[in-house]
Parts: sequence; C-alpha cells; structure tokens
Amino acid sequence: MTYKKYNVELEEEEKDYLEHFTSTGKRSARDMRRARTLLLSDRGKTDEEIADILGVSTRTVSRTRKQYVTGGLEQALHDKPRPGQPKKLSSSQEAQIIAVACSDPPEGRKRWTLELLRERAIENGIVDEISTEPIRILLKEHDLKPWKKKDVVHS
Repeated sequence: MTYKKYNVELEEEEKDYLEHFTSTGKRSARDMRRARTLLLSDRGKTDEEIADILGVSTRTVSRTRKQYVTGGLEQALHDKPRPGQPKKLSSSQEAQIIAVACSDPPEGRKRWTLELLRERAIENGIVDEISTEPIRILLKEHDLKPWKKKDVVHS
C-alpha cells in the first residue's frame, strides 16, 4: 500500500451522514462522487481502487481526501460559491431600461431594437457606456421582446 499524506478516518456520525447522503434525495453527481470517495477511503481502499470504482482520476480522489482532512466534511462535499462576473447594471438602471423598452419606439420605428435601447440608455444618461448583451439578458430575464409585433393574429 502506498503512503497517503491525508488519511480519511470518518467518525461514526459522519459515516451515517454520508450513507444517508448517498442513498436519498437529489444530489449533484460531483457531491455524490465526493461522498463515495470519502466512504471508500475510510474503508481502506487505495486511490487507484477508488478511482477505478468511481471512474475518476487518482488526483480527484486525493484532492477530495485533502479537502476533508484540511477543511472538514462540508468543504470536502460541496464547492465554494464562485463569484462570477459582477452585474453591469444596478436595479434602478435595469428598471429605467425596462421602462424605455416598454414605451413607444422612436419616431419612424415600429419597435425597439437592442441597439436602439442601448443608444437611448446612453443618451438619457442611464449608463455611460454599455453593450447590447446586458440589455438582451435583462430583457430575457423579464420575458420582454420589444422587437416582436404584439398584434399578430394566429388562425
């Protein structure tokens, strides 16, 4: 047996929790794999055996063991929240852009386009600069489609 820097020795409550965790409820595949990794590691299986059983790499197994030993059970099972990119628009800016999209389009136009909404937002001082993509996402989140005709009759 090879030397393991991070040995998993689960307490009885943790074993019960993981057994229950893997047998009930809806869980992400990643969380289930991590729970099974910890259970198998506690039973004395090698990284290679666990990797073969679960269909993952030995690096994945050793990383899960390390997370358990250094951070505890919850950190080993679940990912930390990821920050992502910050929103481009504040809630008041979003409300103003939605109000513009719900208003009548400019003279000579039948409907709003994303480019027209972008230009109007800059012109009205709602934002200094913005692309059409955050506007498209905003309208999609609120199920607004100002570029579509609303008076279409279906037979």
